[in-house]
Amino acid sequence: MLIKPTDALVVVDPQNDFLPGGSLAVAEGDRIFAPLNRLMPRFSHVYATRDWHPKNHKYFQAEGGIWPYHCLQGTPGAEFSSQLNASEIDAVVSKGVDPETDGYSGFAGTDLERRLRADGVGRLFIGGLATDFCVKATAIEAKQRGFDVVVLTDAIAAVKLKPEAEDDALRAMRETGCELATSAEVR
Repeated sequence: MLIKPTDALVVVDPQNDFLPGGSLAVAEGDRIFAPLNRLMPRFSHVYATRDWHPKNHKYFQAEGGIWPYHCLQGTPGAEFSSQLNASEIDAVVSKGVDPETDGYSGFAGTDLERRLRADGVGRLFIGGLATDFCVKATAIEAKQRGFDVVVLTDAIAAVKLKPEAEDDALRAMRETGCELATSAEVR
């Protein structure tokens, strides 16, 4: 799978709160960094999304939602992990800013699509956290918006609220027309 100038890498939520020790830790979250760091210099366009929640976000347990506080605006937990080579990121897109929406997708209430179109991007390679929520939502919405999508299976990791959540997410992305590939298949 050859990288073209019209391709972009989208790194979904590589934030401290989603890593081991964070407030909403993905057990295998650290595994995303080696493949992503290896790939980033090879893309003309690298975007990163980040959860950037206000404290009153309705999806937090304190507001009646299912999630513990995480990625609160301006906190260390919302920062990108030091394991990420952030110098390779061309644009950061904040999501989950609206307390009334889940903010899972990188397209939800953001200007990501406008930025991608302005850069002439037609195909997205997606990695990051977490497979069963934000990666899945971003990949499926990208496909629905007309982008070709490749999900990098060795550069994602799942929260796994249920044991089958990761497999279900991969199936949902495939059924929507997303390709699944490893970073080793990308040249």
